Amino acid sequence: MTASDATLLAVVLPLLGAPLIGLLGNRPNLRETATLATGGVLFFVVLSLVPVVLSGSRPGIQILEVMPGLALAFEVEPLGMLFGLIASGLWILTSLYSIGYMRGHHESNQTSFYVFFAVAISGALGVAFARNLFTLFIFYEVLTLSTYPLVTHHRTGEALRSGRIYMGILLGTSVGLMLLAVVWTWQLTGTLEFVPGGILAGKASPAVVGVLLALYAFGTGKAALMPFHRWLPAAMVAPTPVSALLHAVAVVKAGVFTVMKIVVYIFGIDLLADTGMSLWLAYVAAATLLIASLVALTKDNLKARLAYSTVSQLSYVVLGAALANSWGIIGGSMHIAMHAFGKITLFFCAGAIMVAAHKTEISDMAGIGKTMPITMIAFFVGSLSVIGLPPLGGSWSKWYLALGAADADRIIFVAVLLISSLLNVAYLMPIVARAFFVAPTKAPSNPSGIREAPAFCVVPLCLTALGCLALFFCADDIYRLLAPITHP
Repeated sequence: MTASDATLLAVVLPLLGAPLIGLLGNRPNLRETATLATGGVLFFVVLSLVPVVLSGSRPGIQILEVMPGLALAFEVEPLGMLFGLIASGLWILTSLYSIGYMRGHHESNQTSFYVFFAVAISGALGVAFARNLFTLFIFYEVLTLSTYPLVTHHRTGEALRSGRIYMGILLGTSVGLMLLAVVWTWQLTGTLEFVPGGILAGKASPAVVGVLLALYAFGTGKAALMPFHRWLPAAMVAPTPVSALLHAVAVVKAGVFTVMKIVVYIFGIDLLADTGMSLWLAYVAAATLLIASLVALTKDNLKARLAYSTVSQLSYVVLGAALANSWGIIGGSMHIAMHAFGKITLFFCAGAIMVAAHKTEISDMAGIGKTMPITMIAFFVGSLSVIGLPPLGGSWSKWYLALGAADADRIIFVAVLLISSLLNVAYLMPIVARAFFVAPTKAPSNPSGIREAPAFCVVPLCLTALGCLALFFCADDIYRLLAPITHP
């Protein structure tokens, strides 16, 4: 199989698996085996592309030419390679976790959950491997539409209201703002191809560059920049595996990935640095970063606190893009991976607590570390990675972001990063402290026993916690993969 064939197969394989998963709906064991098998083959296919991309090649394939110069086409470059590895790899762990959660929580509509999850992964891979803005926009919308049934999984009034917010904001921003920017870019340049160094230099005035950047940044609603962030907390009504998909595997990662890819390959970091037109975006990202952290402090519901934490953490990536220098781009891109593993660990733990202890409020979790020690130790590890402490992956992305802020001579953003990490401590560490060092208000029914969630829940959260540690030692490999995007 050639690298071009592997690129196409990576995008279509989840779509091929989805009907099979649906047909096996009445046989849960076979249905879930098909899900895991599809995920395993997909990850192997994506992994096979890594040596090719590291060698400097950009494997790709054109599917359809819509009109001269405008094609549905795929190409794997370093940034897309990283996102593809995250989406395909974490799909396997999320599928394992889903088996334990969906069965342990006695969820209905399990078959439709697995089917739409597979379609969403295809959308994420299409975004990751898009060769141009046209292809990216199509798969960006596929991702939105395929995740709506997941957000509204419970079919309750609250779920449907949350689904309307979800679709309203994501479709409203992409069609009303991003599509306008795409058409404008085509009109200015005559192309929508992702080109190293960008395509807008010499084609647009600084003012137009600034307006286009605003349309792209706010039009990418999945990046959850304030004030277009409300869909993310609203979507927490969905089952925890869906929250993992939204926060770590695909949806928000597709958002910040899109912002980063457009900055690098449409604007070009030299154009943004020379015109200074991205500085306002850095301030918006910094404000979102701090405000969302402060809101997280006020939330007693664990998933709600983690949701606002995600809103904050996404802005690290946008800030890195807006700094428009090599360190910022590396740090922001690296944070896509570091945050994915840290946050999926936290959401896996939140779901495990719900399944095993039926608790959703932080105030009710006193002493839970004694009955669920494995889960809460994993939560501690994930928290340290999100905070950015070594030896965990999040420390490297935050370090490179700080270097980017210093290199841009913007010490205020270094301060923002430091304050944000302190706020991370403030809204995450009390959960761990309460779990291990505060006595429960009501004596447990089984005081001497450990009552963890099913193994299908516990094993994935342990693996993602170990992933947070492994990423610390793999940072050099990730740097080598990403370095070419800063030197066109």
